[in-house]
Amino acid sequence: MTSAALVAALPAWAADETDLGALDLKSAPVDAAKSSAGSAKLFFEGGLGNAEQRYANGSRNLRRASVDLYLASKLAPGWRLVLSDRLDHVRPADGGMADTLNSLREAYVSWESNGADTVVDLGRINLRFGPGYGYNPTDFFRDGAVRSVTSVNPFALRENRLGTVALRAQQLWQGGSMAIALSPKLADEPSRQALNLDLGATNHRNRVLLTASQQLSERLSGQVLLYKEPGSDAQPGASVTALVSDAAVAHAEWSYAKGPSLASQAWGTTGSTRSGHKLATGLTYTTAGKLSITGELQFNGMALDQASWNRTSAGNPGALPTYLIEAQRLQELASRRAYLAYVTQRDFGMKGMELTGFVRVNANDHSHLAWAELRYHWSNVDLALQWQQHAGRAFSEYGLYPDKRIVQLVAAYHFK
Repeated sequence: MTSAALVAALPAWAADETDLGALDLKSAPVDAAKSSAGSAKLFFEGGLGNAEQRYANGSRNLRRASVDLYLASKLAPGWRLVLSDRLDHVRPADGGMADTLNSLREAYVSWESNGADTVVDLGRINLRFGPGYGYNPTDFFRDGAVRSVTSVNPFALRENRLGTVALRAQQLWQGGSMAIALSPKLADEPSRQALNLDLGATNHRNRVLLTASQQLSERLSGQVLLYKEPGSDAQPGASVTALVSDAAVAHAEWSYAKGPSLASQAWGTTGSTRSGHKLATGLTYTTAGKLSITGELQFNGMALDQASWNRTSAGNPGALPTYLIEAQRLQELASRRAYLAYVTQRDFGMKGMELTGFVRVNANDHSHLAWAELRYHWSNVDLALQWQQHAGRAFSEYGLYPDKRIVQLVAAYHFK
């Protein structure tokens, strides 16, 4: 569901750092950085589904076809090329969007020193940060980076977004690293054209990010970040992952921002500057039976508080969808507080079967998004049944979505 889908419902009211293993500070369970050795992955995915409508009678049929490519190739000693691309054809497309959209996620050249302790990357790079499951306050390059939404699973959104054209230099040592990423302005506006690089979505302003990561012990890893863009103060951030026990991992992620609030960005108001903390903290427990359960608390000090949310939804309902569309574009938390429960069960009932699901709750209006997938893996083929529901009262975050309930059958073929 893209932000354009919310626009369609408006008439009814008038989205690499050092691998530290189990303590990796990238958002799990996104795959860790690919090996520097040459490798290639290609798969085709197709989906058929049905969406029950909230504001129209009946339902609508959904169809999708996707081609996903990842390639890492060694060019010469110390040099490699990384290419990651995804092509999605979706019918019906959300209002204003093309049926077919290509997302060039990564395309960069990488050089490493003889000792592999210095790495320099140049090109479109996916700069993903933070161990949070559903919200990543330190993931500073996420805004505007999702071109096509084929799943609301937060890890699919994080994996399939556009990278940012940048120059990144890293210094690595045992258990840690330090890096700087420089991202220049290359375009002014995002593009809706099918095959466009969409540099206006990812490189519409100059940005710089400094990071330092360290595995502090066998049970504790940390990362600090400092982000800067023109016209705003530097934003600090930090995250930590701790192995609480052999079965439990805790994570916390924080950043501090000063500038226009989320509402000001959505409604185009000027002259209002505020500051606020952003936070995601949670605990993951994994049983001997391969069941993994995560609970996460999320906070966005730049979002509408409870009183402002109530006034907006009651006094000016037309403003709420505009606000939610902007939050989705920026991949920001729309409510001041939210909760997430994420569950994965491997070998569910039989070997090769995997059950995944999550529930996200808006603490302001108590609406929720629920998603579940039952997937079976063969050697080359995956078959999955997906279910998704947006629930809440009128003029709540998830009660506004035009698609009330979605059921899809998805098949994927992996070429080897």
